[in-house]
Amino acid sequence: MTTAVEKPRRLMPRWRDYGRPRELVVRYLLLLFVLGITVGPLVWQFLASLKGVGEDVFGSNASILPHHPTLRAYREVFDQVPVATYIRNSVIVVVLSIASQLLFSTTAGYMLSKPGWKGRKAVWVVLVASMMFPFESIMVSLFISIRDLGLVDNLVGVWLPGFVGAINVLLMRGAFLAVPREIEDSAMLDGANEWQRFRHLYLPSAWGAIMVVTINTFISAWDDFLWPLIVLRSESHMTLTLGLSRLQSSSFGYDQRMVMAGSVISVVPVLVLFVITQRWFYRGVSAGAVKL
Repeated sequence: MTTAVEKPRRLMPRWRDYGRPRELVVRYLLLLFVLGITVGPLVWQFLASLKGVGEDVFGSNASILPHHPTLRAYREVFDQVPVATYIRNSVIVVVLSIASQLLFSTTAGYMLSKPGWKGRKAVWVVLVASMMFPFESIMVSLFISIRDLGLVDNLVGVWLPGFVGAINVLLMRGAFLAVPREIEDSAMLDGANEWQRFRHLYLPSAWGAIMVVTINTFISAWDDFLWPLIVLRSESHMTLTLGLSRLQSSSFGYDQRMVMAGSVISVVPVLVLFVITQRWFYRGVSAGAVKL
């Protein structure tokens, strides 16, 4: 009795596995279009910051590529404004924001994922409803509260309104709900208490969602401009985005190349962080989806 020999599976996909050639061309054209919209302005800013004094940044005579690339604009930015002080202040706000977001979003998300206590659904509804109101609608009341606490022109006043976010709590809740109940029951039979189950079972299972919270908090705290503009007064307390915005004032001559260089300096840490952690970010987005 003979048996049919199974053909080896192809390790490399064939072109037809991705669709017809026309569909493939349209797909890549759309991807290139989206890439140009999202990355194009950043690339243009970087190229404009490398232009020399005699080259136009804007206008009909301006070219995309610099004819004589130079780092003069970056040197002048570091010479004219205290970039190191701005970076230190931004790092302080980012570290405080990440620490508080992780502490409160993980614990609150864990509590919301546990059934059996009254008011859980009401708290969830309040969190979802709070996401409907834009920051501008509560900005005045927040400033009055920060003023009454004596935190104007203080980095704590910049951090305090964003010490925890509803979206991060709901994200962690969804990640914790994905943990099978049977695993927790087994841990309870082994004698693990509430804290041990939270630390050794739930937190490792939600590592992807934790990375999403960390990255989102870093980006929002690092790029925040409006709230530091309202709270901070002195230059020694300014964050990076707020301090570099001073390059557009007439006191610095409004050199367009310096403005472009300042924008590139402020966005580089965000890009570096995302490139390093993108694998965990995408895993966390899919694993930590909010469940109703």
